[in-house]
Amino acid sequence: MSAPVLELRGVTKTYSVKQGLFGKPKPLTAVNDVSLTLGRGEVLGLVGESGCGKSTLAKILLGLEAPTTGEVLVDGERVESTDRRKLARRIQPIFQDPYSSLNPRKSIEDIVSLPLRVHKVGDAASQNKAVRDILDIVGLPARVMQTYPNQMSGGQRQRVAIARALIMKPEIVICDEPTSALDVSVQSQILNLLGELRDEFGLTYLFISHDLAVVEHLASRVAVMYLGRIVEEATVGGLFDTPRHPYAQALLTSVLTPDPGQGVPDTQLGMEYPNPIAPPPGCHFHPRCPRAMVQCVQTAPRAVVSEDGHVECHLFDAERGLDTGAPLKPETAA
Repeated sequence: MSAPVLELRGVTKTYSVKQGLFGKPKPLTAVNDVSLTLGRGEVLGLVGESGCGKSTLAKILLGLEAPTTGEVLVDGERVESTDRRKLARRIQPIFQDPYSSLNPRKSIEDIVSLPLRVHKVGDAASQNKAVRDILDIVGLPARVMQTYPNQMSGGQRQRVAIARALIMKPEIVICDEPTSALDVSVQSQILNLLGELRDEFGLTYLFISHDLAVVEHLASRVAVMYLGRIVEEATVGGLFDTPRHPYAQALLTSVLTPDPGQGVPDTQLGMEYPNPIAPPPGCHFHPRCPRAMVQCVQTAPRAVVSEDGHVECHLFDAERGLDTGAPLKPETAA
C-alpha cells in the first residue's frame, strides 16, 4: 500500500444518552477503538448495518465531531491541531441525500462557488470559470448555473454535490452513501463518475455504504463495521471470495440476486439489533452468531492479523486456543 494519507489510531466516540424524563444518562459508544489506514489514491469501503457507527466515523474524519479518545492524522498531522479551513481544503464530503445537502434558496453557481468564496480563492471572474469547468467535468452544462436544486433531477443534484466537493481540489473525499437515494440507473452513472474522477484527480475515497455490490464495484479494500468495531478488514477480492467473520458472511448472504426464484435471502441474523447502550458481553456479535462458542460470551475477541487485513473472531485466534471451544449453539454450529 502507498504511504498513508489518512490514519485513525484507536478512535473512540462516546455520547451520553438520557433514557426517559427522569432516567440517568448512560454512555453510548458509537465508535469503539477503531484503527484504519488509508493509502493515497486508495478507495476504502466501509460497510455495516444502519446504526453501526459509519456516519459518526465520517463526522470525526471531517472534523465535525471530536473523538473521545484516539487520534486522526492527515499526512501525519493531527486533525484537531489543523486549522479548520486548511482541513476543509484537504477533506471534503459527499452526503447521502443530494437535495437536503444543497441550499434550495441558492443557485447552482452560488452553491458550487461557495468554497472558493469562503477561502477567498480568486476573483468573481475566475470563480465563475472554475464553476463552469468543474460542472463540465461532472457532466453538467453551463446553463444549469442559474437554476436551483428543485429544478434538477436527483442524479443532477448529486453531480452538483460532487462538483462542490471537488472545486477546492481536495486530497480525500468522504462519500457517505452517495448513491443510496438515487435510482439504480442513476447510481451506476454516479459510481462511474466517481471512478473517473478518482483517476483524473488522484483522489482518495472513504466510501461508506450498506450496498455491498456498490462497494465491490468501486473499492480496493473493505472494512466491516459492527456495533462500533471494525470486525474484519480485507482486500475486496479477499472479502468477497472468502469472508472470515460470521457477520461479514451474513452480509454477503443478504445480497439480492436477479433470479426471482431465489426469493429474499435469510441471513439468520434475526430482526433485532443489539442495544448499543447495553452491548452484549464478550463478543458483541455472539447473540446473533450461528457459530458462537462459550468463549464468545466470556471474552472479547482480539484482532487476528493476516496478510491482507485482520479479523476479530475467536474462530481464528489459534494462539489463544479458542478455535476449538465448545459451541454455544450446537444445533447450528459449523
